[in-house]
Amino acid sequence: MRFGGFRSLQLRLAVRLAILYVAAAIVAVGILAYQAYDTAGSLNDRELSLRAEDLARAVVLDSAGQPRLDLPSKLASAYAAAPEDDLFAIRDTNGRVIAASPNEFGERVSKWPPATGEPRYFRLSGVDSEDFGSEVYYGLSVALQTAAGPMWISVARTEGSDALIKSILREFIIDAMWVGPLLMLATLGIGIFAVRNGLKPVREISRMASSIGPNTTSVRLPEQNLPTDITPLVASINRALDRLEQGFAVQREFTANAAHELRTPLAIITSALETMHGNGELGKLKADVARMNRLVEQLLRVARLDAIALEFDTVDVNKVASSVVAMMAPWAIAQQRTIAFVGTEKPMEVKGNAHALEDALRNLVENAVVHSPAGTEVTVTVDRAGRIDVADRGMGVPPKDRENIFKRFWRGAGEKKEGAGLGLAIVSETMRAHRGSVSVADNPVGGALFTLSFPPLQSADAKIAGRRATTFFQRPQA
Repeated sequence: MRFGGFRSLQLRLAVRLAILYVAAAIVAVGILAYQAYDTAGSLNDRELSLRAEDLARAVVLDSAGQPRLDLPSKLASAYAAAPEDDLFAIRDTNGRVIAASPNEFGERVSKWPPATGEPRYFRLSGVDSEDFGSEVYYGLSVALQTAAGPMWISVARTEGSDALIKSILREFIIDAMWVGPLLMLATLGIGIFAVRNGLKPVREISRMASSIGPNTTSVRLPEQNLPTDITPLVASINRALDRLEQGFAVQREFTANAAHELRTPLAIITSALETMHGNGELGKLKADVARMNRLVEQLLRVARLDAIALEFDTVDVNKVASSVVAMMAPWAIAQQRTIAFVGTEKPMEVKGNAHALEDALRNLVENAVVHSPAGTEVTVTVDRAGRIDVADRGMGVPPKDRENIFKRFWRGAGEKKEGAGLGLAIVSETMRAHRGSVSVADNPVGGALFTLSFPPLQSADAKIAGRRATTFFQRPQA
C-alpha cells in the first residue's frame, strides 16, 4: 500500500500499525463471536445432558421391583412450574414409558427408535406436533445407566429458553464494537508515541546535519548508538562530507594562494608606476592596477571568510559604524560625495566579530558611494532595533536583481561601474556567519537602502553586555 499523501515517516508507520491493528481486531472479534455462539450452543447441549443425568439418578425400583421416577422436591417443583417449557420422557429398554411430562410428549417418544450411549439431538415444532402448540423444542435422547437398570431418557426445552445467554453474547459483541475503536485510538496513540520515540535518533541526526554549512564542514554525524537501519546512511553522509570538505579546502587554498601570490607583483608594479611620469595612458594604467589591487584584497577577504571560523565577542556596532564612516569619509570626499553618520546615544551591542563587521560595512559604504551621483550624501544609521542602514541617492536596485546582487561575481546587465562583484557577496556571507541578514529596498527619498539586521543578544549575553557597559560608564567617575 502506498501513502503518497503522507510525507512523515512516523505517520506512515503509525498508519500501518493502525491498519494492522484494525484488521487483527476485526478477525479477533469475528473469531470471538463465533466461539461465543458455539459455546452458547455447547452450554445448551451440556444443560440438556445434565438434565438427563438428573432424571437418571431419580429412577429407582419400587417395592414390587418395578422402575419408577422419584424426583427430588426441588426438581419436581421446577418441572411443575413450567411444564410447557421443559419436557422429558423415560423409557425402559423395551420402549415402555416409565414417566413423562407431559404425557403427550411420552406418547410421541414411545414411537421413537431406541436411544444409544451417544446423545441424539432432535427438534420438535408445532407444525410437526399439534399437541405442543406452536412452540419449537430442542432436545436429546440418550441411554443412561440407572438404579433400575439402563433407561432411554429424552429431554427437551423450548429454543427460546437460551435467550438470556444469547442476549448476553449480543451485548458483549455490541460492547466490543464500540470499545474496539477506543482501543484502536489508544493503540494508535501508543504506536505514534513508540514510533516517535524510536525515531528520536533520526531527529537528532537531522538537527546536527542542518547545522553543517560551508563554515562547519569539519562537523560529522555520530555513528554510535544508532539503529542498524540508519547507520549505513549516516556513514555514507559522513563520507560525502569528507569529500566536500576536501573540495572546499582545495578551493580555499587555491584562492588564498593565488591572491597572496598576486599581492607582491602588484605592489611592485604600483610602486614603479608612482615614480613614472607620462601622459593620460599612464593614469589609466594606474587605475587598472588599483582595481586589480582591490580585487586581490577582496579575494583574500573571501578566502579568510571561507577558511577561518570567526571568533565572536560582544561588539558595539555603533562604534564599528562610526569608525568605518570616519575612515572612509576622506575617500568619499575625494569622490565628490559625503558620508553622514546617525548613531545611538547608548551602545548597540551584538554578538559578532568586529574586524569582519568592519570589512562588511566598508564594502557596503564603498558600494553606496560608487553608485551615488556626485554631490550627494550617503547616510549610515544605527538604531536600537539591531539594524544598520546604509542609504544612497543612486539609481536603486530593481526588484528582480535584489537576490542576485549578493552572489559572487554577479553584475547587472549594462553595469558600467568598476568592480568584480565580490563586495556585496562578502557582506552577505559575513552577515550569514553572524546569523543575521542583509537586504535591500528602495530609499524613500530615492536610491537604495541596504539594511544589516542582527539577531538579538541572548539573555545571558545581554546581562554580560549590560555589566560591561555599566563598568565602562562608571570608570570615569572613579
